[in-house]
Order: sequence, then structure tokens, then C-alpha cells
Amino acid sequence: MEKIILETKQLTKQFKNQKAVNDLSIKVKENSVYGLLGPNGAGKSTLLKMITGLIRPTDGEILFEETPWERKDLAKIGALIENPGIYPNLTAMENLKVACTLYELPSSRAEEVLALIGLEGADKKKTRNFSMGMKQRLGIGLAIINTPRLLILDEPTNGLDPVGIEELRELIRSFPSHGITVILSSHILSEVALVADEVSIIANGVVGYQGAVQKGEDLEKIFMDVIRKNKGEYIC
Repeated sequence: MEKIILETKQLTKQFKNQKAVNDLSIKVKENSVYGLLGPNGAGKSTLLKMITGLIRPTDGEILFEETPWERKDLAKIGALIENPGIYPNLTAMENLKVACTLYELPSSRAEEVLALIGLEGADKKKTRNFSMGMKQRLGIGLAIINTPRLLILDEPTNGLDPVGIEELRELIRSFPSHGITVILSSHILSEVALVADEVSIIANGVVGYQGAVQKGEDLEKIFMDVIRKNKGEYIC
């Protein structure tokens, strides 16, 4: 039986008179890539911020490794939400070593992560001179420096060129083999379909579809059907 690393049960977040997330229930299998699809403003980022403890749910429950979520679980969760927090005057290696110091990890971990994210050839280059794709990979490297069990990526391919997108896709797809489960949030169906094992489609804070990615399946049609069924005002 496959283990569920993260589960939400009727999770709700209300801002004033509007629900950004409404009775949302998902299950994420261990060592998989889980795609979270939805238009901008559907509630994806709100959901991820609740999972990472940035905001509190109004109602519902989050289970991590089959027990109720607690703040101590953040030690096992890595995240890249919005822009990566890197020091532009430092190299990639120096950025990673700073993170190692914060987590009290040996500097050898920085070398391991640098190789994993494919930036060992840029170890002497200041990150202010990095391309957007290189910055995203470094941001992911910082998110996995403490070997998390779960990695959350919110729209990681935004602003990337096709080469950067392909490189990031391969990196994300490699994580389950390293014992890292990935939740990948995006509004780009084609990208998620290429890397995800399962997807949820969210519209107006509601899960309209959840299931395994099937070869030849018309994900766009399913996506549009969910959007039409759950029309509303997208707020966050």
C-alpha cells in the first residue's frame, strides 16, 4: 500500500466574506510528483501557504506523514514560493554554505546539492549574473539543503525560456528517486502533465478533479470543464 505523505481534509481559508480555499481535500503519495493545477487566483498559493505555515486555516485539517500537522514538521518541508531568497553578491556555493551554517550542516552538503541542481560549473559566478533558470535551480537547492521529505514549488517555471523549463523539468522529475516528494503548483497544463504522477485541478478554491495522469488523456478538456463548473471571482 502506498504511503500518503500529505493529506488535507476539508481545508478552508476565508478572507473577510470570501473563501479562497473551500472544503479542499487532497492526498499526496510519498515519493511522487503531485501537480496542483488551476488558473491564477484559484487558491493554489493560499493552499501552499497553509501547508508551509505562512497562514492559518480557517477550518479543516492538514496531516503530514499521517499525523496532524505541527510547526516542527516544517523541518521536513522545503519550499520555493515566489522569488528565491538568494544573496546576489555571493556565488551559488557560498549561498548554499550560508544555508548549511543556518541548519548546522556540514559544508559537504552544499557540494552535494550544487551537483544535484546542476550548478557545479557556475560555482565561482556571482548569482546576480545568473539567468532566471539558474536562480530558480539555486532557489530549489536552498529549499532542499536540509533534505526535506516534501518539497513545495509554486509556479517554478514562471519567466523561464524553453531551455530553462526543460532543465527544471528534469530536475523536478529526479527528486522522488532521492526520497523527496514534490508538490508542483502551476497554471501551465502541458508542463505539469510531463512531470506529475497525479494532479488536482482547483477552481475558485474547490478541487474539481483529482487523479493519476494518464497518457493520451485530454487534460485541457478536464481543466476547462472544472473551470466552467466552478465559476466565481478569483481573489488569491
